[in-house]
Amino acid sequence: MKAFLKRAGSSVVVLAVVLALNFFLFRIMPGDPLLAIADPRFSPEAKARLAVQWGLDRPLPEQFAVYVKEMLSFRFGLSMMTSAPVWDELKNRLPNTVALLLPALILSTALGLWGGMTAALKRGSIVERIVLTCGAVSFSFPSFFVQILLLMCFAYAFPLFPLSGSASIPPPEGIKSVFDYLWHLALPVFSLTILGFGGFALYIRNMMVKALGEDYVLMARARGLPRGRVVWNHAFRGILPPVLTIILMSLPGVVSGAVITETVFSMNGVGRFLLEATNSHDYPAAGAAFFLLALLTVGCNILTDICYVLADPRVRREGAHE
Repeated sequence: MKAFLKRAGSSVVVLAVVLALNFFLFRIMPGDPLLAIADPRFSPEAKARLAVQWGLDRPLPEQFAVYVKEMLSFRFGLSMMTSAPVWDELKNRLPNTVALLLPALILSTALGLWGGMTAALKRGSIVERIVLTCGAVSFSFPSFFVQILLLMCFAYAFPLFPLSGSASIPPPEGIKSVFDYLWHLALPVFSLTILGFGGFALYIRNMMVKALGEDYVLMARARGLPRGRVVWNHAFRGILPPVLTIILMSLPGVVSGAVITETVFSMNGVGRFLLEATNSHDYPAAGAAFFLLALLTVGCNILTDICYVLADPRVRREGAHE
């Protein structure tokens, strides 16, 4: 309990630092946020009225107080790009981002787990060589390069998938709209899956190889236990805590990776909105997106600690002794 309270306290400090950095870093960046919303032909008086409307004429301490209030209340204010509430903009784009990231995370995790376990159990086989090669390749190329290459091959040269967007224009009706949406999602999800599974498979393979050589696993084999029981009840259970850590801690990275994926595939998601808000100096929208990403990162850290305690009885006993 003491360790959990300590982690919660440090998480609050991290969020406070993120709040402050979000405010000050965007304001010291070169550029004028009014240029994104004001016509170049506007008079200085009109630009001054816009500055008053968005509170940019106020002293920085007053702007910071308003900003903190909006962030902590999850209202987030109005977007300077669209003049709509930031929360509504995020809610409208969130389903597309979830539909992109959730299947990709599940598929890459399942494929990486299967590949890593198979490679560890069949050392020296062609499966292990394929897993090692795929892991090295996935680390070698940047995600945008792979995704652009997939677009060129499977959407331009061989038009099996659409080049951009989340739906056809004009959108189909009825059940056809569902298949059209899945058709547009297929290539982005596939790209994230092949980019993510290789590294995860390497982690699983290396940890499993080490676990299979541990004394408790050799003892289980010596007792004549079935192979499946030795692998899953002893070896895999031993690496379960770090596996959970890798999966949960990959979530923030996957979400931040949506910025690149949604931009390359021209999808109307939260990641693309974050990039547009940053480029346009949209202070409320960019601050809200980075704040939510920080919340996700801190939440995954806390959830990782909880899952680690549940998966490893030794951690529970150490905590009880403390």
